[in-house]
Amino acid sequence: MSTKPLWYRWARVYFAGACLTGLGVVLYMTIRPTDEQLIASFSPEVRAEYEKSKEIRQLEQKRLMEIVKQTSKSNDPIWKTGPIGSPLEKDQRNLSLELVDRELFHKTKAEEKQKEEINKSIEQSKELERLIKEKNAKKSWWRIF
Repeated sequence: MSTKPLWYRWARVYFAGACLTGLGVVLYMTIRPTDEQLIASFSPEVRAEYEKSKEIRQLEQKRLMEIVKQTSKSNDPIWKTGPIGSPLEKDQRNLSLELVDRELFHKTKAEEKQKEEINKSIEQSKELERLIKEKNAKKSWWRIF
């Protein structure tokens, strides 16, 4: 049997545990890559797909938070309140498993882009007309002399 007191043995146990925990925290902070480093390490194809689907994921997250807030306000059981269908349910109650309609999302995104391009071209044509009028006004002023 050991001649050391009981408190000394427990102090060694706690010290060793603290050292192991501290080492784990230090390794976690130094070895774990940041989000930017992780994305930079992707192949170009994967990175392009990640950037392409980023907005859809954000929209899905936003929609999920709205559903969670709606569900938390209801007194019904959670499986009856939300508009998300369960993959284990046979009768889906006309519910979809998707939070965001991807086709509709891409369609509205394309429409927004097209509207932006149309507005940009209208602004450019107005600017061009203004410049032409200014140029014609300067010419007519010089014709007087």
